[in-house]
Amino acid sequence: MAPSKSPRRPAARRAGESAFGLLLAGKQVLMAGVALLVVVAGFSTAWGTAQHAMLTKGRERGTVTLERCENEGCAGRFEPAAAGAPETAGPREVVIRETAGREPGDRLPVALKPDTDEAVRTGIGGVLHTWVPFGGALLLAALVVAGGLRMPRTAWALGATGAALLAGAFLTL
Repeated sequence: MAPSKSPRRPAARRAGESAFGLLLAGKQVLMAGVALLVVVAGFSTAWGTAQHAMLTKGRERGTVTLERCENEGCAGRFEPAAAGAPETAGPREVVIRETAGREPGDRLPVALKPDTDEAVRTGIGGVLHTWVPFGGALLLAALVVAGGLRMPRTAWALGATGAALLAGAFLTL
């Protein structure tokens, strides 16, 4: 008995199935690109300040005593940690952009951005605070990964990491 030959699907149906598969693959690539773009943008935004808070070796470090706070930031007197700091003859005024939970009179450990009068808070609280944009990007990427890519476990991991980063920054203010 000869094996029966199954009828071949029409060319239009095969092309339609291929086009649908191509659209699904394109959607996956697009959503992965959006999630990657969000995470990279959050990292790049955070790194601009985080590098000064984390990599303080070779930077001028000290403490700032806040004197006045406004919407744009707080200004105060910077006192270098090293007694013989080369560029400073004494205390000078610097600006720190972090204003949340700060009042005049607070003393914060800081590092100065090179060639500016802008200070960045150091220590665990300062480092976590500088990574807040990255934490927000992770939360946003988690939504894209869950909804667009249908990868719930990966989305939960991204979201939990972002939430932990934001919670840590909030708790160390």
